[in-house]
Amino acid sequence: MHPKSEGILESSLYVEDVAGCARFYEKIFGFRVIGDFGGRGCAMAAGVRHVLLLFKKGASRDIQSPHDGAGDLHLAFAIAASELEPWERWLAQNGIAVEEKRVWPRGGQSLYFRDPERNLLEVATPGVWSIY
Repeated sequence: MHPKSEGILESSLYVEDVAGCARFYEKIFGFRVIGDFGGRGCAMAAGVRHVLLLFKKGASRDIQSPHDGAGDLHLAFAIAASELEPWERWLAQNGIAVEEKRVWPRGGQSLYFRDPERNLLEVATPGVWSIY
């Protein structure tokens, strides 16, 4: 039998402009910086017991850290069904284009949009997965 995990604690994005992305996540999601790694990046509180790490692309090579990556990544954030329309309005008010709005077979809905570094973000209501 395998040892237990309590789920995902951290997710990382690798970006060129850490400060700009941190401002985006603060303004759009209300996340706050809880750790500063100097020129390497920062950690943001992204919900209950969830941390979003923003690492500057290539900045960890000098210390031989495995924290580096590239490419457009995807993160999804859970929202209540009643928050879907407020999210649509909030994104529009902030000039953020919704690339797709999807209704899932279980009744959940998702909005897809991009952060300043072109990472694909999603806000999703219950009914997207069998466990959510």
